[in-house]
Amino acid sequence: MGNCIPSLHKEIKYLPIDTIFKLPSPLPNWPPGTGDFGSGYIDLGGLKVCQIVTFNKVWAIDKGGLENLGATFYEPSPIPDGFSMFGCYCQPNNKPLFGWVLVGKDNVGEILKNPIDYTLVWSSESSKFKNTNTNDHGYIWQPIPPEGYKALGHVVTTSPEKPALDKIQCVRSDLTDDLEVESWVWGQGTTSKVNGINVHSVRPRERGVKAQGVSVGTFLARITSDKDDESNKTLSLACLKNNKFDTFSSMPNLSQIQALFEQYSPIIYFHPKEKYLPSSVNWYFANGALLYQKGQESNPSTIEPNGSNLPQDGPNDGAYWLDLPIDEKDKEKAIKGDLLNSEVYLHIKPTLGATFTDIAVWIFYPFNGPGTAKLGLVDVPFGKIGEHVGDWEHVTLRISNFNGVLYKVYVSQHSGGTWLDAPQVEFQNGSNKVVVYSSLNGHAIYHKPGLVLQGGGDIGIRNDTAKSNLVLDCGKNYSIVAAENLEIIAPAWLNYTREWGPKLSYTLGDEVKKIESSLKGNLKGAFEKLVKVLPNEVYGEEGPTGPKMKGNWNGDEV
Repeated sequence: MGNCIPSLHKEIKYLPIDTIFKLPSPLPNWPPGTGDFGSGYIDLGGLKVCQIVTFNKVWAIDKGGLENLGATFYEPSPIPDGFSMFGCYCQPNNKPLFGWVLVGKDNVGEILKNPIDYTLVWSSESSKFKNTNTNDHGYIWQPIPPEGYKALGHVVTTSPEKPALDKIQCVRSDLTDDLEVESWVWGQGTTSKVNGINVHSVRPRERGVKAQGVSVGTFLARITSDKDDESNKTLSLACLKNNKFDTFSSMPNLSQIQALFEQYSPIIYFHPKEKYLPSSVNWYFANGALLYQKGQESNPSTIEPNGSNLPQDGPNDGAYWLDLPIDEKDKEKAIKGDLLNSEVYLHIKPTLGATFTDIAVWIFYPFNGPGTAKLGLVDVPFGKIGEHVGDWEHVTLRISNFNGVLYKVYVSQHSGGTWLDAPQVEFQNGSNKVVVYSSLNGHAIYHKPGLVLQGGGDIGIRNDTAKSNLVLDCGKNYSIVAAENLEIIAPAWLNYTREWGPKLSYTLGDEVKKIESSLKGNLKGAFEKLVKVLPNEVYGEEGPTGPKMKGNWNGDEV
């Protein structure tokens, strides 16, 4: 009596990957078109590929990798008749299952061939890196392609026996391209004293609106150490190449783009204390913005509402710049922006060999406000530091051309930004509309509310975000200003290549001295350390160039 009977059942540990991520709302039937968009298949030039988003689990490990939760390896399933696997899929266990791999069908002959053999890259059986509570083992195999062909992925098994040669297909070299490591998925890392297994996601090395490289969705497994030089390392796999890229046959047409943006258009929340809100470019010009020319600073020109009198193209040589109205009342009005009638501007970009479409959503702000330093528990206003006239920010939606599914979102943050997988994104009220947050005064975009510090520890520049009644629904008022696959008449201001604000004469040193003179003791020392590590875009008061002058206009987001 009173004795406890031990449970005969082991406690089941559920991981994020045990949940399959789905967009909050079912997708509509996309408008019809004459190309491959939304059909489930894309022709790369004799090689027809299909994006598989459902899998059979092959093997999992419960340690290592992100958050030390391990990773799971999968095979695509089901595979359509006549199609073949290029490689397995791997994902860390710390997030919901949401991935894809391509499978292919040879439509002309001699494009696909079996490997001639396999080599064992790694096995848990011969490694100290094993599952905690189970004795099952995983084996990662590298296909050896025939001459003139390349392997695109690995095979994973639970047996030490080599896979069948027809398990996977290699691709003729003229339909492949070079790849590079993208991000760490799982492994021992490179800090171990011994060489260890590491698995990375991969992507085409050359990316941008003209690049033909196609991601396959497979992974790269290698035995690596902390002495490896990634930049000089020859990788054992390749990605695909779209040899029909120039036809844009897989890109969405105008009605399909409009339908996609209706589904995913961002909702931008501004901080409740935000004073420097966005506007349309035309509103800014119509409300007194001025064009200055070097040598004629005393005689600025008003700007036509459509920007038709702006200088076009040419280098950013400092010969022209824009500025706020001279009249103080007009200046104050312009600085505040016009949220109610704001417009966003879309650039439609083929990416990853036109197997995906990037919709870059550009937002214009007439003014970027000053920063605030956080020095431990004390906030210190930054004076004029961080202020500049004209501010361009953007959100990029990366959408599969196979099915119209949103896979990634890029949010710009000062001089850089961050890619987010769809499961990391907040969506608006059960819809598929992406929610993002604009930081107070500086307008850097984040995927969740709160405080992000530029700096280190508890010292840095504040980036505060929060929900409020100040909201921009990007889908309500937008225009497509550029599309690589469509004939779009670009607004004149898009080809204005100079700066959207002046470079003012005050010096950073003067502003820093003003702030330092108001601080004492530890606060003064903390502020001096912060100034030394601040990014360049915080210094001075210089307007940015427009969207077309950014590296990501023709290239990939970084």
